[in-house]
Amino acid sequence: MKTAIITGASAGLGQQFTRQLLANFPETECVWLIARRLDRLRSAAEPLKGVEVRLLPLDLCERSAFDELGKRLAEDKPEVTVLVNNAGCGYLCNIGEGDTANQVRMVDLNIRAMTAITNLVVPYMPAGGRIINVSSIASFCPNPRMTVYSASKAYVSAFTRGLAEELRTRGVTVTAVCPGPMATEFLEVGGIKGNSKMFSTLPYCDPETVVAGTYAAAKRGKIVYTPKALYKLYRCIAKLIPHAIVVKFSGC
Repeated sequence: MKTAIITGASAGLGQQFTRQLLANFPETECVWLIARRLDRLRSAAEPLKGVEVRLLPLDLCERSAFDELGKRLAEDKPEVTVLVNNAGCGYLCNIGEGDTANQVRMVDLNIRAMTAITNLVVPYMPAGGRIINVSSIASFCPNPRMTVYSASKAYVSAFTRGLAEELRTRGVTVTAVCPGPMATEFLEVGGIKGNSKMFSTLPYCDPETVVAGTYAAAKRGKIVYTPKALYKLYRCIAKLIPHAIVVKFSGC
């Protein structure tokens, strides 16, 4: 059964990836939605008509979540044609001044969970499969006051490039999307809204447009997709100018 798996499906970009999935991959027969909150997963699943839907209320910061997912994959042996690694979080604060649990949560969710899920799912992906990893413009250069977040997203982008080369001969493509700020609950949960001059001045990306562009980029086999011309320019600047200089202006 052709299956799509979407993590962080209960809010923000995850909801958009779910809503636009069937229009972009109409061959999908089954969708697995992963997030912590079952009630939110039920709401997110409403647009999925005519396909089998499985709701997996898993906390991806817990080791048991990977054991459960691995068990279900082994039992069902799905043909995973789309994997969207969307689950992630970000918290605004200087190292040493904020909650240690939040700093560790960024590493656990943005890096550890994405790596574990990809490792579990890849054996079930056929030629033509698509992996989408949600990164950020923060991956282009370290961002003071969001040091852990930007470092974790740099991992996501680097992981995507390496994995794309690994899976190239198998015909599986890997795409990292690197959007700018978006008006989702991410900003409130991370204590960013109203507390960051940088976030209050940057142009926002529209989640619906970001997901539409990401799916299009994935179908083209593009490895890195950056919405908006301004952020494409920033990506080039961060490549050309030493980070020791760019980081002076990239603080949140």
